[in-house]
Amino acid sequence: MIPENVKKVFEEHLWFVSTYGEEPNVVPVGFKCITSEDKLAIGAILLDTTLENIAKNGKVAIAAANPLTAEAYQIKGSAKLVKEGEAYDHYVKLAEDTFKGAYPLKYAVVITPEKLITATPNQHNKKEIPLKATKKFRKAP
Repeated sequence: MIPENVKKVFEEHLWFVSTYGEEPNVVPVGFKCITSEDKLAIGAILLDTTLENIAKNGKVAIAAANPLTAEAYQIKGSAKLVKEGEAYDHYVKLAEDTFKGAYPLKYAVVITPEKLITATPNQHNKKEIPLKATKKFRKAP
């Protein structure tokens, strides 16, 4: 699970999504959220190079920072391009409401976090923060 203080920074601030293909690529993203399963979701509208890179290797790094406090984090993970499901439906509607058909949604990008790293300029910079596993309980037979 992503710690609550980290979620707050990602929920309240712009994300910068980095991918790589023939060369590095980074873009700011405003259509973004953290899902109830602690995955990151992006509504991809004008992200052609980003989508090409994800299709090639499925890897992303996402950074977010609070510009007033300098609290900052980076999440590295695996990304999937999806055209169905809750995130996709949400971003289809958001794109339509925002752009009135001028820029339709291409994909929802769903990212499974694999590493969480602090990027705050202090003694904890570059420290990896454990992603706590969600406890799942099974019913007794």
